[in-house]
Amino acid sequence: MKRFLFLLVCLCVGLNASAEVKYVFYFIGDGMGANQVLATEMYLAELDSQIGRNKLHMTGLPYSGQAATFSRSNSITDSSAAGTALATGTKVNNGTLGITPEGDTLVTIAEKLKAQGWGVGLLTTVAIDHATPAAFYANVAKRDDYYNIGLQLIKTDFDFFGGAGFHRPRPRTGVWDNLYDLAEQEGYTIASGVAMAEDKRTEAKKMILVQPHEAIDRRKEGSNFPYCIDGRSDSLRLKVLTDFAIRFLEQKNERFFLMVEGGMIDYACHGQDGAAAIQETIDFDDAIGVALEFYKQHPEETLIVVTADHETGGMALGNSKYVLNLQQLQHQHCSAWVLSDEVSKLYGKDKPKPKWEQIRAIFENRLDFYGGVTITDEEDAQLQAAYKKTLKKAKGRAAIKTMYKDINELSGIALRLLNRKAMLGWTTYSHTASAVPVFAIGQGAEQFTGWKDNTEIAPAILRIATDD
Repeated sequence: MKRFLFLLVCLCVGLNASAEVKYVFYFIGDGMGANQVLATEMYLAELDSQIGRNKLHMTGLPYSGQAATFSRSNSITDSSAAGTALATGTKVNNGTLGITPEGDTLVTIAEKLKAQGWGVGLLTTVAIDHATPAAFYANVAKRDDYYNIGLQLIKTDFDFFGGAGFHRPRPRTGVWDNLYDLAEQEGYTIASGVAMAEDKRTEAKKMILVQPHEAIDRRKEGSNFPYCIDGRSDSLRLKVLTDFAIRFLEQKNERFFLMVEGGMIDYACHGQDGAAAIQETIDFDDAIGVALEFYKQHPEETLIVVTADHETGGMALGNSKYVLNLQQLQHQHCSAWVLSDEVSKLYGKDKPKPKWEQIRAIFENRLDFYGGVTITDEEDAQLQAAYKKTLKKAKGRAAIKTMYKDINELSGIALRLLNRKAMLGWTTYSHTASAVPVFAIGQGAEQFTGWKDNTEIAPAILRIATDD
């Protein structure tokens, strides 16, 4: 009897190993280090009055590991070099996409699978020609060569793109050639928002689905989805985009590859915005949940891999004593960007200098200061001293320089105060060399365990998908 059970188990394992992989999901949390993931789980647990972790979908996957992220040119990578490593399995210099320092042009796993008849989709919460999605189709010496990247995008013949539109839909100088118009000439259907995409889903052969309104005004530069924490009702959410992409790819292809980037995690961490980073990580994880529901229907044919291109901000869980109080971040009701904009609007050349009560009202409304967040007399004095300094400066503000948008100094000080109360620390407004997590489930998922280099992930996915 024992021998029979042993043989039965071996037979089942053998059948499982020989199953054909038809669906590959590749999730990339831009800027998402291990602490971004753990902070999100601990934050959710604290909201439930628990000490510990409320597990995310990604950490519930049965296989996990870590990956080093250094580039060819530096121990700290940028997103273009890291994206290229994740898309091709090859290290390149910072600032480049799909081109080695020797000038060799690299071919991505998305391009290889497309050549073998797979459907291919690329999703992101930022511009579709930004570094991470572009790493799967573009070959340029400079990552900010957006118009050229966009020209390469529309020549890919990939089935589906979803995100915040083209960062640069027309050239800065020269002949007018709008990328949306050129994409349509290449057979792409342009959809502004999911409702329009649903109307066109059956008839469209290939689609570019962008943030509402960005495809209507084709001169507008795409940038990013609004932060989840800002609660914009007209904003696309990553899980909705993922669900639509799955249905679009499945109806037209027997096999498909889908890359999904949570790009706004990185943006938030560049601004040392802990509350926004946590909400973006939740949004990213919700999209993984959509893929897991698909996996449950096709467990023998699906592979899901989750990782990050690098860590951003040097997030530290704890900044003094043996205390963590992440639940304080629930009192933040907008992103650092919105907070900074609201404070900045009070200052202006033709405006009277704002009163402290006006600044305080913004902090009360947006950060729940003096209410849910206790502000001591000493902290109040620090905030008022910072406010008084702004009255002596041109336009009332000095900027904290971050990667994507400057934050006025007064807003930055207030956010640092809230982060300190949450016991959340930061080391930089840029990237770090920290290893990033890797999670996997499905066919071949055991190949993604242990300590790896980021160049090992793409070749493993390709081996599993093509049985090479």
